[in-house]
Amino acid sequence: MDCEAGEVPSRAKRTLRSWRGFFCGPQNFALKDVFTWQLFKTILMGQALSMLICGTAVTCQYLSEAGVATPMLQSFLNYVLLLLTYTLALAFRKGENNIFQILKSKWCKYLLMALTDVEANYIVVKAYQYTTLTSIQLLDCFVIPVLMVLSWIFLKTRYKPLHFIAVVVCIIGVGAMVGADLLAGRDQGSSSNVLLGDGLVLVSAALYAVSNLCQEYTVKNLTRVEFLGMMGFFGTLISGVQMAILEPKDITAIIWDWRICLLFVAYTLCMYGLYSFMPVVVKMTSATAVNLSLLTADLFSLFCGIFLFHFNFSGLYIVSFVVITLGFILFNIVPTHTTDQSNGNDGAYRLDSSADIQQNEEVMIEDLQRKDGLENQDGTGCKPCNALCASK
Repeated sequence: MDCEAGEVPSRAKRTLRSWRGFFCGPQNFALKDVFTWQLFKTILMGQALSMLICGTAVTCQYLSEAGVATPMLQSFLNYVLLLLTYTLALAFRKGENNIFQILKSKWCKYLLMALTDVEANYIVVKAYQYTTLTSIQLLDCFVIPVLMVLSWIFLKTRYKPLHFIAVVVCIIGVGAMVGADLLAGRDQGSSSNVLLGDGLVLVSAALYAVSNLCQEYTVKNLTRVEFLGMMGFFGTLISGVQMAILEPKDITAIIWDWRICLLFVAYTLCMYGLYSFMPVVVKMTSATAVNLSLLTADLFSLFCGIFLFHFNFSGLYIVSFVVITLGFILFNIVPTHTTDQSNGNDGAYRLDSSADIQQNEEVMIEDLQRKDGLENQDGTGCKPCNALCASK
């Protein structure tokens, strides 16, 4: 009887351990190992990106109220700024990292990457002319499952069930935000052709997923400066040509004054900061994790709208922010990994917690000490520290 009573807790522990391994993998869930400085820094940097997107949304709202509708001009200014900084930096590099060597070997790849990024930005702006804000907020989440599928196929990233649960939690948070918008009567946008507008949002989300996938691969295998330099170079060319074709009348219709100029400057700086800062966070985590953190950008825009545009406040906004943040934390406490571990390349796409890194370093140090001891010991068990001792 005592044996049977003792087997029940151990059996329950084994069952609990097996379920935990299924959902999370061999991960230590002590609080000190979960809530690390690495996780805290990731959350802060992700929210900084959301605030930059909020800055672009607020300035776009003011430009729209002023009768300015020039999305390609705004994108063009951002790419020009990238060109003047990162592309110029590549021009002064030597060897294989020089811009001419990069263009000679990889110009086609970077051209396609820039084209994807430019068109994703343009298409989502066009979608506002045909569908509602609610549809855009919901369908824009399509970028996350598409990005996870692409990462699974091309980057060989493998996810645990907890990662999928975290994504669902974040989407529930977005649903709470959309519900608050509907209750507040903020279903803005147009409904002239909802089917076309929703289709444009889905196309834009797919293009964003491809662009983010390329960004993750480039910044983790090459350099951030190379990625931004090529985006600035080809983005300037593509957006410039597209702007000259689509927006000459809209640009000439702008009544320029200090306020309009200031709004253009603010928008361009926010976009430049977003493009410059986002590869840093992507390299620390992954493109999927960054997109989860960006789901709070609409919430920051709403909070600003309460003070600037007199939006109605709803408690669901706070609930949405908490739920999205919780989902983001759940996604990041369990590291993703690649199946290509035989070549030792999994570190490029794996986010280890600080406890994992410290434990790995300790194991490496112990192994090195053990090897040194075996190599240096003689038959008497003495470690020869110099030639004199060795000769004895």
